[in-house]
Amino acid sequence: MNLLPTIWLFIQDQVLGMKWLNALIGRLLFSLGIDISSQLGGSIRFFIYDVLKITVLLCVLIFMISYIQSYFPPERSKKIMARFHGVWANLMAALLGTVTPFCSCSSIPLFIGFTSAGLPLGVTFSFLISSPMVDLGSLVLLMSIFGTKVAFTYVILGLIISVLGGTLIEKLHMENHVEDFIRSANSVDIDSPDLTRKDRVIYARDQVESTFKKVLPYLLIGVGIGAVIHNWIPESWIEAILGSHNPFGVILAALLGVPMYADIFGTIPVAEALLYKGAQLGTVLSFMMAVTTLSLPSIIMLRKAVKPKLLSLFVAICTIGIIIVGYLFNIFQNYII
Repeated sequence: MNLLPTIWLFIQDQVLGMKWLNALIGRLLFSLGIDISSQLGGSIRFFIYDVLKITVLLCVLIFMISYIQSYFPPERSKKIMARFHGVWANLMAALLGTVTPFCSCSSIPLFIGFTSAGLPLGVTFSFLISSPMVDLGSLVLLMSIFGTKVAFTYVILGLIISVLGGTLIEKLHMENHVEDFIRSANSVDIDSPDLTRKDRVIYARDQVESTFKKVLPYLLIGVGIGAVIHNWIPESWIEAILGSHNPFGVILAALLGVPMYADIFGTIPVAEALLYKGAQLGTVLSFMMAVTTLSLPSIIMLRKAVKPKLLSLFVAICTIGIIIVGYLFNIFQNYII
């Protein structure tokens, strides 16, 4: 008998999904006289469970990713990407984006640094698209809620958008649409000091603390919205707007996500609740991608580094890519859930 599927299902449900925690919270609330089958009781259970689950996963993930990231400071990342050419360079930049900051606003300073250092513009844009969209944290969190197939498909498609987007920008020769102060910046190579294991642990711990403080408000707001959707919004409303009967649901979700500012940790509880209420998978993922990749604050920050024509091209590439991914997920939803 093959035990591997059974073991992996246990990991997905009990380790990543923490279903045992949901059951435990239900029993504790019941013992306190709270009816978890009611709207209010269900909302309380959803809020406590999601906050605790995402907090644990968040802290573990930030520590692990930050420890890995300590091996890839900007100088070393630049040297690694400089070894590759063509599409391979875009792919390497996209992969490096998976071990960098969790939101688009945090990725932009690195993008500016790479561009100032003379790396090809298309390569740096592959990094910029990939970093907030398909980091390792999103992979694990998506696995905990949507399953392995959805998580890996999401990451692969996100990497494809990053590589194709960067390649297109490279082919269009948009270098003159980068602001002059970045193009004229002098790049100084400074070798990063070799860190000891203790130094890396301290760095990772500090990253957990600082990132969690920044993420916590968005996490609480996201889980709160998710709890309201999960227990108070009629299923028929969600199905009518974001369900299979609305062919424009993906486009609507992507456009709604752009003005918002959150990261993957604050967005996933909302996506989870929408899916539970009848929204299509691709529609939900399009919303997530738009929020994390095209938030309004990140677009404002990026405008300071690039001119309007290049900024518009970046937004158009990401938006079209996100919409295509959303429709693909909707078409093949029954095969990957």
